[in-house]
Amino acid sequence: MSATSPASGAPARDYAETPSSAAQTPVGATESVDALYSELTQLIERLHRRFLDVLRIELERLELQDINAVQALLVADLTEEVSVGDLVRRAYYLGSSVNYNIKKLVENGYLIQERSAHDRRSMRVRLSDKGQALSDKIRSLQAKQATTLMGGDGTKAEYDSVFRSLRRLEQAWSDYVQFGQLNTL
Repeated sequence: MSATSPASGAPARDYAETPSSAAQTPVGATESVDALYSELTQLIERLHRRFLDVLRIELERLELQDINAVQALLVADLTEEVSVGDLVRRAYYLGSSVNYNIKKLVENGYLIQERSAHDRRSMRVRLSDKGQALSDKIRSLQAKQATTLMGGDGTKAEYDSVFRSLRRLEQAWSDYVQFGQLNTL
């Protein structure tokens, strides 16, 4: 009995196939465009959750119990002092979620939060020394993973192609959100 994708009912893909066998089967040869799109959006969501799992495991390895994976990702994304509003816009966090997580990160010493000198209504955040140390560890983890995952023959070109495709999808969705119009990729 063959497996099916839960959302679309389409045959599930074998994600363990080798790059050479994947290259032999054109995308969409056996699946409809809407089934592929549905599977792609689900895959993006699963990848995000898996990456949070990777961060959670790393936090456990570091014996950090005062921060969760979402908060660690926020720390890693913060490279300069920014307003909370800018953080929400640039890093794509939900407003209520980011406010809660910033509060916890400040309480646990990973962030420093201050009122803006120019606009007293605006709050600005930056990494503390503790936050910078964690950010450095997460970036080191990401560098090791990149070397391991992308170090094989021919894989850089594959990742470049995937990256360009995902950037086009991100731009299309951003245009839809901003302008209400979805353009072809």
